[in-house]
Amino acid sequence: MAMDYRGTDAQQYVWGGAIPLQIHLHDSEVTTLPPPPPALVLAPRLGYLPLLVPQIKPFFSNSLPPGVDTVWFEYKGLPLKWYVPTGALFDLLCAEPERPWNLTKCWFGNLLITRSSSCFCIELEIHFRGYPGNVLPPCEGEDIIKWSFINSLKEAAYIINGNCKNIMNMSQSDQTELWRSVLNGQLEAYLRVSSKLKLDIVGDDFSFKLNSSTSNFRQSIITDSETSGTTMRGRIPVRLYVRSIDKDIDDLEDAPIADSWDNISYINSPVEVHDEGKCFTLHDAIKALLPELFAEGSSEGANTGEESGDAQTACVGLLSHRAEVKLVRIQGIEPQLEIPFGWVVNNLMNPEHYLHICIYIKVLDPITV
Repeated sequence: MAMDYRGTDAQQYVWGGAIPLQIHLHDSEVTTLPPPPPALVLAPRLGYLPLLVPQIKPFFSNSLPPGVDTVWFEYKGLPLKWYVPTGALFDLLCAEPERPWNLTKCWFGNLLITRSSSCFCIELEIHFRGYPGNVLPPCEGEDIIKWSFINSLKEAAYIINGNCKNIMNMSQSDQTELWRSVLNGQLEAYLRVSSKLKLDIVGDDFSFKLNSSTSNFRQSIITDSETSGTTMRGRIPVRLYVRSIDKDIDDLEDAPIADSWDNISYINSPVEVHDEGKCFTLHDAIKALLPELFAEGSSEGANTGEESGDAQTACVGLLSHRAEVKLVRIQGIEPQLEIPFGWVVNNLMNPEHYLHICIYIKVLDPITV
């Protein structure tokens, strides 16, 4: 029987995701009058910004000062880390973009999730000179990005299986096909090659239930997750990005601009899940990654939030008095925190087998992790 490598609806949705960018050449590098118009490009969510350079440079090549190209990108004064996937950068730095959004509601089987997509472009600046080596490691082209990707894949394999032999033993042709599938956004080709790596992370009975729809299942998602629901076990590779807001704000659009990476906490840590006969949710995973933020003996607050059907309220009820979750976003999606973590991992992870989670937290004092 032939394997089906088309992926789930959610995986297809993620792999087709792109962010519209309006890219300006930085004023300090413009040598012509009038200055060149901005370049408008669609950046794949699962890609990396430097991979766009061959597409962007022709717009600005006649306006550059003499010298050797050392390309980097900037958003509102912040040099962007080239090894962080473009989608994760957007989720982290653009919690409430200054331009209008569309809110798209999508059903995956019987699961409703909300995804934000910008109507207008996100404005970035590109530099071809003056590389900030004190902030960013060198990036000399596609080869170093590929090396970073494969290295992350090895790390993920070690977390999942306790070794990375399958990655080390990949044939050159498979490694090339895997990388090309990421570059070209080809999910089917990616699944065909990655299936050889034996990186199955968790069992996901929840997705099976999504595909076996019943008339009342949409209303029973949270109820099921509270009972036996989906059970899973394993070690999940996660990269968590936490923006701490130390001002008393109600709307994220009032959040201060992230002008330094010192204001963003980064956690590269596996989430360990044991089969305890109950559903392990996204909320449980966040609590495992940030235990210092959660108050002891807070189950009472959780019940209050869940009965109201407000996932964010449930999470806030579980936090200590000094912190409040303002936003959780994965692949442009703001999921309910009661969603089974197995579904999140199997459908929303990046091609290097890491799950990138972006969180905004309002705290009285910045978080140190």
